[in-house]
Amino acid sequence: MPESKVIVVTGVSSGIGRVTAKKFAERGYQVFGTVRNISKASPLPGVQLVEMDVSDNDSVKRGIQSVIDKAKRIDVLVNNAGVAMLGAAEETSIDEAKWMFDTNVFGILRTSQAVLPHMRAQRSGRIINVSSVLGFLPAPYMGLYSSAKHAVEGMSETLDHEVRQFGVRVSLVEPGFTKSNLDTNSPQAANKISAYDTDRDSVSRGVAKNVGSAPEPDGVADTIVSAALGCWRMRHTPKGQASLLSKLRRFMPAGPVDQSLRKSFGLK
Repeated sequence: MPESKVIVVTGVSSGIGRVTAKKFAERGYQVFGTVRNISKASPLPGVQLVEMDVSDNDSVKRGIQSVIDKAKRIDVLVNNAGVAMLGAAEETSIDEAKWMFDTNVFGILRTSQAVLPHMRAQRSGRIINVSSVLGFLPAPYMGLYSSAKHAVEGMSETLDHEVRQFGVRVSLVEPGFTKSNLDTNSPQAANKISAYDTDRDSVSRGVAKNVGSAPEPDGVADTIVSAALGCWRMRHTPKGQASLLSKLRRFMPAGPVDQSLRKSFGLK
């Protein structure tokens, strides 16, 4: 990749995406950050905002083409845009599941398909997909979010096998709880079933507690920048909770991991 890289980061309105775009810009790269509504977005120094809705095919095509028109290339795509939701699997509607997958999974597919012709032509590129520890360690009452992140993990590994022949590599970043609006403002399933109220409320409080004590997005953003610019590796877990959970998942027996997970969410 050339020294003056062109970086696209999706979902830069707040949180991880915003801090990541800022860190790339501070390194002197040409950075484009996507937002759903540019008229409502706050300016970000050093970052050119692009209006793009990752859940809309035409919007993605227009957004990526506008970057190509201005910069003539794209060296790094960071797929960060995403949504979350809390609810038992039984009480989650199919429409809610479609909404979740349309942004968190198909959104990544749309943006990747839009940039890959350009990366293949230039014979280089890096795609960084922001997953989650829930992509390898599912959590109660976050079944749809966990399922979407598992799908992102599978798609990313497959895509990397397919595109490395063109000089393009794909990596995953798997953060744990991070102080951002994703978890604090995420909706709950609309059609609640009263039988789940007690446990759902416990998990909701557990999420709020974990987010309240979670680190700022800087550590995750640093991990994304390293994954994009450093030597290729498939999985990157930020230091702290995410790294610890990754090790526990790999090396600890399933029973203790299960018990620890339930305890962290206030479940018996």
